[in-house]
Amino acid sequence: MDVLAQRPLSRRLFVTGLGASVAAASVPSLIRVDGALAAPPGTGGALPDGVFSLGVASGDPLPGGVVLWTRLAPDPLNGGGMPDRPFPVEWEIADDDTFARVVRRGRTVALPQHGHSVHAEVDGLRPGAGYAYRFRAGGQVSPVGRTRTAPAGSVAAVRFAFASCQNWQDGYFTAYHHLAGENVDFVAFLGDYIYESVPRTTTVRTHEGTGEPATLAEYRNRHAQYRSDPNLQAAHAAFPWVVTWDDHEVDNNWADEIPQDPDLQTPEAFRARRQAAFQAYYEHLPLRRGSRPRGLDLQLYRRLRFGDLVDLHVVDTRQYRSDQPSTLEQAETAPLTMTGDEQERWLTDGLTDGGTRWNLLANQVMWAQNDRTAGEVDTFDFDNWDGYRVQRRRLLELFGSDAVTNPVVLTGDRHCTWVADLHPDFDDPASPVVGAEITGTSISSGGNSDPVAFQNTYRPIAAESPHWKYFDNQRGYVVCDVTPERLLSSLRLVDTVWQPDGATVRTAAEFVVEAGRPGVTVEYEEPRSVEQRAQARRDAGPRYDVDDVDETADLQR
Repeated sequence: MDVLAQRPLSRRLFVTGLGASVAAASVPSLIRVDGALAAPPGTGGALPDGVFSLGVASGDPLPGGVVLWTRLAPDPLNGGGMPDRPFPVEWEIADDDTFARVVRRGRTVALPQHGHSVHAEVDGLRPGAGYAYRFRAGGQVSPVGRTRTAPAGSVAAVRFAFASCQNWQDGYFTAYHHLAGENVDFVAFLGDYIYESVPRTTTVRTHEGTGEPATLAEYRNRHAQYRSDPNLQAAHAAFPWVVTWDDHEVDNNWADEIPQDPDLQTPEAFRARRQAAFQAYYEHLPLRRGSRPRGLDLQLYRRLRFGDLVDLHVVDTRQYRSDQPSTLEQAETAPLTMTGDEQERWLTDGLTDGGTRWNLLANQVMWAQNDRTAGEVDTFDFDNWDGYRVQRRRLLELFGSDAVTNPVVLTGDRHCTWVADLHPDFDDPASPVVGAEITGTSISSGGNSDPVAFQNTYRPIAAESPHWKYFDNQRGYVVCDVTPERLLSSLRLVDTVWQPDGATVRTAAEFVVEAGRPGVTVEYEEPRSVEQRAQARRDAGPRYDVDDVDETADLQR
């Protein structure tokens, strides 16, 4: 396929970081009262009960502040259920859960054109400090959330978790019950926050609605259904989140303005769908106002710094990409882009600025070459970086230069854990190791898996893929401990997603990347007998169809 021409980016909000200018941006329809943002005259009135049904969240921590989120939605699966007018919302943030020592408070307005969502940007906080926060509206008080600012200066350690792929129909979010109890500074979510698939009654849970969402009202209802999950709410309320998207927030395998099925969706229809999906995404996640959608665009790639230890480069591999190639020759030779030119320049500048010990990429789809067939015939999924090999090699050569310090790619999408060394040329045994990739498994997508059959499929391929260090297809999340000397990643797996409660969690493997030594090693791997006992427990319960499995993705030879 031809390279998709990039749209001019002059209308995009180009942000190289999350600076004070964004934090100080004003909200339309607000006035200032005693230095705080307040509702203009004529807003408010009586509110229905249960306006905080979707919980609270915080996100994008800076050394001096965070963004606080909620959405007023007393009837969340029916458009939200709010009267069609603005409502004032108060927020406060305190040193303690009793709110005896409130350190910041303010007011904002929940506007109907934004789904009555609230994105309150708080500044003036201490670096590396924990806080409690809550909202008030119409005499009602939200649940209490907890957040933490980013550290500044010399930092000895950062601990965070990353997760992705939470298909409502494939399973309960049992992993989030355990994640909410972890001691981490933040959570990075790497895409597929919702799934746009049609409702099915043979899965463990059923999507709301009657088909795939296409309008703003339909995407709002789908997001609200996901947000109603108590385990997801608990994980959001426990830590700040840093979010990015993949494909299912809009349409499976979409690329810029091209849907998965252009024969069934006209360009005009898909642009309208994309705008609706972007708007609903912003309304339901703790993003700063700089990410508010503008027409067809939503500024999502950004960089967060955690002192002198970590730069977290949050990338967007959907909004600016070329269409997927159709042949391996095109993948290897065509100048296709996964990021668009401007985002690549932004990423290159950030990777080479030398400001931190570690460069971590919050990324959607796999970088490491991933053959799906044993033997002489290779099979690849070209929706991943395997389809964009010219740009991948260019960036991996940059990884291998002296200009980039300790690059590690953190990836979602696969519904599997896949740990690999990164090479500029995966087919050349002499190609140097230039970095590491840790692809995390899904929260629920793919349902309860069959790890034995999975291992039997991929072990023969692994013999031909020496850059693979570990692979598994069970459900859970990854916890990362970063110090100046090393990055330790712990794979935390739950034993079932087909029961709403009672799931246990275990550390199934640990992976280490040492500073100054590109590549990754497996520090610990559980005996397969443990894995097989977990499989037996899953098999003992009822079985359900699976709504989405990455292993059935379209493949190209």
